[in-house]
Amino acid sequence: MTVLIDKLLQAAVKQGASDIHIVVGQPPVFRLHGRMRKLETQVLEADDTMALMKSISPDRCQRELQENGSSDFGFAFGDQARFRVSIFKQRGFVSMVLRQIPNDKLTPEQLGLAQSVVDMVQRPRGLVLVTGPTGSGKSTTLASLINFLNEEHDHHIITIEDPIEFYHEHKKSTINQREVGVDVPSFSEAIKRALRQDPDVILVGELRDLDTISAAISAAETGHVVFGTLHTNSAQGTVNRIIDAFPGNLQDQIRTQLSTSLIGVVAQTLLPRKGGGRVAAYEVLVVTPGIANLIRENKTFRINSAIQTGSKFGMNLMDDALFDLWREGIVEVEDCLSKSHRPDDLARRIVNARRGIEDDDEDDDE
Repeated sequence: MTVLIDKLLQAAVKQGASDIHIVVGQPPVFRLHGRMRKLETQVLEADDTMALMKSISPDRCQRELQENGSSDFGFAFGDQARFRVSIFKQRGFVSMVLRQIPNDKLTPEQLGLAQSVVDMVQRPRGLVLVTGPTGSGKSTTLASLINFLNEEHDHHIITIEDPIEFYHEHKKSTINQREVGVDVPSFSEAIKRALRQDPDVILVGELRDLDTISAAISAAETGHVVFGTLHTNSAQGTVNRIIDAFPGNLQDQIRTQLSTSLIGVVAQTLLPRKGGGRVAAYEVLVVTPGIANLIRENKTFRINSAIQTGSKFGMNLMDDALFDLWREGIVEVEDCLSKSHRPDDLARRIVNARRGIEDDDEDDDE
């Protein structure tokens, strides 16, 4: 059976599959460019999925699977790739999903990140949030930004992850990567400890509870750059989500703290690229004094219009990013609209652009 897992992983790396699904009652399934594809091999039985799980899962995770019904861990496939693995039970059988984490870290330019984002992470202190639904490329973006800092600055960088995804070597910076559940019990505990470890940059894999969010904001206030991720779809939604995580009586205080500590938010989504592969669309919020005031005065509903008028600071709304990808012929209309925050407005813009109402259409060779 071990032969099979090696062959599966080999094929996934070669074909560029983002995920491998192992489930009883069908052959293994690859997710390729966002679409699910069944392999033309034998249907998996209960013994097969159990054997596959045992061949790669550490003992502690097998115990956790028995006790809690699921477990997650990181797993290196030689030097070809790493996988983030989730093992779980369904209908009493064992299932697995393996997410491929490529070894090569792309530069911010290759990912299409704006210069304003690269500038944000080089500020001396503050909170930078990278947000988006699961599987939207947040880990890839963060790995790219951490790698950029590692190559350009002599920092001490601490990452706190569950599980560790990209492995970073020491370049100009020194990097310590702590895995929650292995090296440290929780995210919030790791952040509190990190403050005594002379860090310049702290990456917090997920801001999933009040303690972690609170610790991250405090760390950002005390002179560190803190990266965090949230599963929110927009920059405005991200600010609201953080404030709403706190009980009512603390919300005013958090608004004030957030207005001074938040540097910016990058909300992202992935779309299928015409001709194969995928491309990211980014919404970027850079916290200017004006936006800091909106956060402090509980006027977050105005953030979107502030982003719209803030392009000179490198800001961009998601729907504008999607429109640009469509106009450049990189993605299909349907995919743009499915990821849009205001699909009706975006559809109207695309129709108008096709009619040639937009002024810049004559210099556009659409």
